[in-house]
Amino acid sequence: MSFCEPWAHPAAPLKVLKWLARDDSPLLFRPQWDLHQWRWALAFLGQCTRPAFERNVGQLVALGRYSHESLRALVNDTGIAYHRLERGILHVFSSQHDLDQGAAGAALMRHHGVDRRVLSRDEVLAVEPSLRRFTALAGGTYTPSDESGDAHEFTQALARRCALRGARFLFSHDVLGFDAAGGEVAQVRVRPNAAVHPDATPFALKADAYVAALGSYTAPLLRPLGLWLNIYPAKGYSATLPLLQPHDASVVSLIDDAAKIAISRLGDSVRIAGTAEMAGYDTRLDTPTARVRCRALLSRYATLFPGVADLSAPHFWAGLRPSTPSNRPCIGRSRLPNLWLNTGHGTLGWTHGAGSGRALAELISGVRPGLDFGFIGMS
Repeated sequence: MSFCEPWAHPAAPLKVLKWLARDDSPLLFRPQWDLHQWRWALAFLGQCTRPAFERNVGQLVALGRYSHESLRALVNDTGIAYHRLERGILHVFSSQHDLDQGAAGAALMRHHGVDRRVLSRDEVLAVEPSLRRFTALAGGTYTPSDESGDAHEFTQALARRCALRGARFLFSHDVLGFDAAGGEVAQVRVRPNAAVHPDATPFALKADAYVAALGSYTAPLLRPLGLWLNIYPAKGYSATLPLLQPHDASVVSLIDDAAKIAISRLGDSVRIAGTAEMAGYDTRLDTPTARVRCRALLSRYATLFPGVADLSAPHFWAGLRPSTPSNRPCIGRSRLPNLWLNTGHGTLGWTHGAGSGRALAELISGVRPGLDFGFIGMS
């Protein structure tokens, strides 16, 4: 929650222009004949002002703090285990110039009540000694209150507990669309996935209230209802590697500023994740650009931690982050009174998931959540 600065800031447009020709750039914008992409890009530029940036930071910090409190309460109530590490998050910089910019960002976060500290190289090594072989380390910022864990293990365990309490999950089903009648959602059309159930036929689900939490696919599925959410997919990559030398691997979760990647310890493996590619709904790993970006994750980890992980056995993954131009998610009631939204979390889905779910449940129940956030459909 302490590292939630939005992509849109005054320096972002120039950086994106410099990165246009680099397949391994942290933020890759691939212009396409896609009006939704250009609509998003123009709105993004509109958010690249200092007032908008500071306003967006305040909103994201408020939701992040609420979400962190919600996650802790949920874990205490359920006892879910998910490789949780409560050792803070360390943001490392490779040059004094970048460190100075990081210090300015830390000052802004402290203005919003976040304990984000600026550390020298020696202080960084005191927090995470495994970085000692990274000779380009200039310093870092650190928030001891942050934590990390395996989102997949957490959600699987949470789903099992929900099922025991009566929730019904339809896995391997495709959402085909929403049908409206009388100014409301009348039903949702779904179909068992053809690859799993080749002979199955579509059917409808009816409910008192509906929540659209479809990630990057929320926007296209809601357009037939006249709802035009400005959400566009940002393709992100990750590599999960087995550790050869666990004692030399990092334990504190890291953000590498130069490559814009996060490094998280997950038991006897490590996950390197990050970068953003604005190129539509393509999740393939076998394209030339995808191969370059996957190799870049391995190369950067080898630079930071030489010989620590088995680079010959990576598990690569790519997914679509549902990104808004401001990085603020869309949470609340839509123009259709029985349709609610919980989408557009971008890179902060794991960070803001617990708080977003709790806030939406409260809103549906007629309760105002206890945080100052711009919920949709509320004055």
